[in-house]
Amino acid sequence: MKNNDYQWALGVAEKIYEKSKASANRSVDKVPYLTENGIFDDWSDRISWWTNGFYGGQMWQLYHAYGDEIFKTVAENIENKLDGSLMDYMGMDHDSGFKWLLTSVANYKKTGSKKSKNRAMLAAANLAGRFNLAGNFIRAWNDPGDGNTAGWAIIDCMMNLPLLYWATDETKDPRFKQIAIAHANTAMKVFVRENGSCNHIVQFDVNTGDVIGTLGGQGKEVGSSWTRGQAWAVYGFALSYRHTKDEKYLETAKRVGKYFASNILESGLIPVDFCQDEGLDWEDSTAAAIASCGMLEIEEYCEGEEKEFFYNAALKMLKALEEKRSVWDTNVDNILEGGSVAYNDEKHNFSIVYGDYYFTEAIFKLCDKELFMW
Repeated sequence: MKNNDYQWALGVAEKIYEKSKASANRSVDKVPYLTENGIFDDWSDRISWWTNGFYGGQMWQLYHAYGDEIFKTVAENIENKLDGSLMDYMGMDHDSGFKWLLTSVANYKKTGSKKSKNRAMLAAANLAGRFNLAGNFIRAWNDPGDGNTAGWAIIDCMMNLPLLYWATDETKDPRFKQIAIAHANTAMKVFVRENGSCNHIVQFDVNTGDVIGTLGGQGKEVGSSWTRGQAWAVYGFALSYRHTKDEKYLETAKRVGKYFASNILESGLIPVDFCQDEGLDWEDSTAAAIASCGMLEIEEYCEGEEKEFFYNAALKMLKALEEKRSVWDTNVDNILEGGSVAYNDEKHNFSIVYGDYYFTEAIFKLCDKELFMW
């Protein structure tokens, strides 16, 4: 890493610290997702929502880097509330990694808490139980019992597989890792297109495992390129390589990463869908932050020009986020602006908690302050 980039990242990390210390003191009993007038909302009454681990994860990153007890307190409060999801069958889905890697696994790594380890193992076992043997995929969302989405899998799940890799590492029981590998192999074949772009949703026949078709999901349309989905793939396949050392996952991560990097706008910002009309009326800062983490992960396994390519792609996006989309006023809770959930939503360009998490993680990677959670 170039020394001037390290110094830049260190300065941004200090701003994240000061900003987050103020927001943490205002959010001790909250489970944040979005902001209203610059103040975090509270999803404690919707505890099974997939984003509910991200603020806890950011708090653990900050506690690891700076040691302030307020960060640990907020993170543990969120983890305790997530027990409500663990006890709700319909509240458990494919996103268990997002919820419990960033809370319980982080707590276990930092404190050795047996209670946190138990929570994470329960979540891992539930995630493994969503595996479809016919199609070798982990089912995505739940349905009310009609089976209509029983054959749906989504690219996002690549980022949840590390919970299964962790479970095998902890228990020496290979079945968790075997399920993660089987899903990753399927995702590599049916989600990633030849040009490196990705489908969001793939539909399988639940009895035969045959692919029925694809859905546009949160992207513009079928066949388009939803940028957060591309970011999940960049980082997710890189993480599967990290945990397995299987070169095909790294090659897939590179292919998707090169496609993503080739579509970064000159400004360094990222649209909601790479297939949307030219311009940036609707953007997604969260996709930029997630992809930056993925590019930095890939960069660790590269040499020469390829290493420089992925590093520079990450830095271009991160510097654009810091200069153009970050709010450093300590009276405002969110860091990033410019997030979007889905292309066809009515609302765009607002703050979303996981954007702040991945931005923090990426910056901390650059200045050696990161607690690795994946």
